[in-house]
Amino acid sequence: MSNINSIVFDCDGVLLNSNKIKTQAFYKCALPYGEKYATMLADYHIENGGISRNYKFKYFLNEIIPDGASGPRFEELMDTFSTEVKKRLLMCEVAPCLASLRERTKGMRWLIVSGGNQDELNEVFQMRGLHYMFDGGIYGSPDSKDKILDTLINNHQIELPSLFLGDSQYDYEVAAKANLDFVFVSDWSEFSDWPSFCIMHGIASIPSICEFMPNQPFKTYD
Repeated sequence: MSNINSIVFDCDGVLLNSNKIKTQAFYKCALPYGEKYATMLADYHIENGGISRNYKFKYFLNEIIPDGASGPRFEELMDTFSTEVKKRLLMCEVAPCLASLRERTKGMRWLIVSGGNQDELNEVFQMRGLHYMFDGGIYGSPDSKDKILDTLINNHQIELPSLFLGDSQYDYEVAAKANLDFVFVSDWSEFSDWPSFCIMHGIASIPSICEFMPNQPFKTYD
């Protein structure tokens, strides 16, 4: 692991204990359409961890609620969600070992590639005094993780071999597609079937990034 050039972190469930915050926010935003549809959106969010709110709200409006249903539309849903989430991201638990891990990996570039809104993430990490650790930058929606990683690799901001630390099936898929090593971070994940998924795909896992050891060997995708 000493030859790893960069560590790419997902944010929610990896750096911040914020998965439940976002699930609750999706439910609250959709509640004007009724509890049934709010629950359906929250469930869809959990099943599609790591994908941006833009896509999820469009799916909700186009595929979940009935035609002609009255309630907030896309921009209002997005604004309400952002206001609710930003407020709570400023207070939620941060991985307690972040500073010590940064010291242990000081030869490696750190980046965040998240499904969260990029401007919102940068503001939250600035306000919480954590922004300086991510010398490779903090990236998020509206671009997808696939597109972000592709751009960063093409621009040589990520140079292989590099590692992705994530907590969802989608994180694994985008890491494999980009040819990044991958480790599943389980403690704050909402992916309930992660143990069998990791076994099926031969994925290394750790409870939290506090257990990450830079010299530990991990699976590489060909």
